[in-house]
Parts: sequence; C-alpha cells; structure tokens
Amino acid sequence: MFIPVQNKRIYQHVVEQIQEMILDGQLNSGDRLPSERTMAEQFAVSRNSVREAIRTLEILGIVESRQGGGNFIAAGKIDCLFEPLSIMFKLTSGKFTDLLELRRSLEVEAASLAAKRITKPKAAKLSSLIDELKQTGDEARSIELDKQFHLLIAEFSGNTLLSGFLHAISRIFEQAVREGRKYIMTSFSNNQTLMRLHQELCDAIVHKKVEAAAAAVQSHFDFILDNLRK
Repeated sequence: MFIPVQNKRIYQHVVEQIQEMILDGQLNSGDRLPSERTMAEQFAVSRNSVREAIRTLEILGIVESRQGGGNFIAAGKIDCLFEPLSIMFKLTSGKFTDLLELRRSLEVEAASLAAKRITKPKAAKLSSLIDELKQTGDEARSIELDKQFHLLIAEFSGNTLLSGFLHAISRIFEQAVREGRKYIMTSFSNNQTLMRLHQELCDAIVHKKVEAAAAAVQSHFDFILDNLRK
C-alpha cells in the first residue's frame, strides 16, 4: 500500500505520501488508516516517525484520531482552513478592514449563488432569522444572529469550498466583529441602517434576485468600511 521512504525528516515523507494518496483518490474521507505497526512496516520507518506524521496530519485537520478506534481520514473539517488562515493573519499583522474587504468579495459570490439556489424551506429559515435579528434588543444576541445570518447565506450558496472559507474567516473575524460592530453602532448611531441593509439582502435572496443580492452585500460592507475609515 505504501512505498518505503529513505531520507532525513522521515515523518515529512510519510505526511506527503498520505496527502498525495488523498489527492489521487486512493484515500478518501472516512477511510481508516492501518495500525501504526503496519504503517511503520510498509513505509519501512520507525513507529515514532509514523506517530509524528499522524500528529502533523491531525494539526492540519487531515486525520482524526478516535479513542480506541484508530486513525481516520477527516471529513474536510473547517479547522483545516482556519489554522493556516489564522496564522497568516497574525503573521502579516492583518487589520479588521482586511477581513472586511476579503469577506465582502467572498460574500458577494455567496449571496449570488444563494439567490440562484435558494429553496422555500431555506428562504423561510433565512427570513425567520432576520425577523429575530430585528426584534432582539440584546447586543450580544444581535452579534450572534448577525454572524448566523451571513454563515447561513454561505451555506445556502451550495458551494462547500466557499462556505468553508467563510466559516474559517468568520472564526478569525469573531472578536473583530464584536469590536467593530459595537464601534459602528455606538459611534454612528446606524442600527436602523444596518438592519435595513440586512433586510434588503435577505429579500433579494429570498426572491431569487441575483444581481440585487450581490449589490446588497456590496452596499452592506461598503457602508461598514466607510464608517470605520471616517
């Protein structure tokens, strides 16, 4: 099954070979990897090298270890996107506005796709969420509903990669959203404007108006960015 490796940093060769097998379709989501002993024999490496490779693949979100059940190829979890994006954001001294600009471009596409693909049950769910957002008077709940609203649109886009990226970005964005939203609402007294923009976005998606949905997202993020830059 596996090819023996010969070189320094042996565990990296094990990691690369398993990644290549996933890309080639030899290993798929949910597949159980052989035991450490079997893998060590087939790779012709020590069991310690196999363990180090498995730990690396776990950090990357590619492999998940189940207590008493062995090691499995993961089901494409969002965490595998979150970790590298989060590190890159920190190392490049990313700003709140950087995240907003990135989200704007991704959410324009997500909203367009959601408007094309929305079903009646999903439309009802989105409308129900926006109604709750309009009615709540609790700021913490409002922030949570705002996040759910945007992630729901990403999910309804039907594009798993796009949704995955937006979920990962949302986790990095979470603290910044609290700070930024609070700043906007207290400094600019624009709660009604933000709510109107959310409602326009919801209406466009529910009524399958693709161009209007894209324009609503653009207006929403432009409004926030303009206020933050004043």
